[in-house]
Amino acid sequence: MHDLVLLTRPADGVALLTLNRPQALNALNQDLRDAICERLEALAADPSVRAAVLTGDDRAFVAGADLRAMAEATPESMAAGRGHLIWERLRGFEKPLIAAVRGYALGGGCELAMACDIIIAGEGALFGQPEIKVGVMPGAGGLARLIRRVGRPRTMLLVLAAETISGRQAADWGLVSETCPDVEVVPRALSLAATIAAFPAGAARAIKAAAEEGDGAMLAEALAAERRWFLSLIATPDQREGARAFLEKRAPRFNTQG
Repeated sequence: MHDLVLLTRPADGVALLTLNRPQALNALNQDLRDAICERLEALAADPSVRAAVLTGDDRAFVAGADLRAMAEATPESMAAGRGHLIWERLRGFEKPLIAAVRGYALGGGCELAMACDIIIAGEGALFGQPEIKVGVMPGAGGLARLIRRVGRPRTMLLVLAAETISGRQAADWGLVSETCPDVEVVPRALSLAATIAAFPAGAARAIKAAAEEGDGAMLAEALAAERRWFLSLIATPDQREGARAFLEKRAPRFNTQG
């Protein structure tokens, strides 16, 4: 199972997960979903990991779902299966997760990237939700997250007309965080992960939790969640250290493991 998602530690506090099903352009079958879940669970329990990068290869981040598993599926079998567990694991992953996207990010691949906190896309990346071509629709956030990120008119262009957009266009639309040449995608993502890993882990967890709680909520509820998580960081050792370091004009010595 671990051969499907390779794990390396390229920098202190940083884990790199590389999807490794190249013969199928990293299409999401159940084995690959399970392998991603296992890796995320291990990283969640490892205090030495403070940020992670998820990537594929230069041809594909994830080209979509493996349609062979859907060919004979029923609503009951799909609902009773384990396919939803990866999305629950991603939502519950408390550490910053960066998607480094090159090549195809279609269907479940686009959904997987959007489930991450930051998306670094190559200029040659290709994003889309073409599920309508096989008689279905996005079912793991491709509709809900797209509408929140790029608005309904552009979402409908991708979902109803099955159009695709480049990494550069995805950045213009606000779908991804930034674009860069394909060869720079993984180094840029790893550099960002190393920067984040040097910050207080408790603050990073609070930021993720407040963002998740506030996403889609009414403004008053989102503001209340942000305030509550902000207050939870006051008087913590890292907050005290950050303030003292600023006043003393020195580099802070944070407890990065939180």
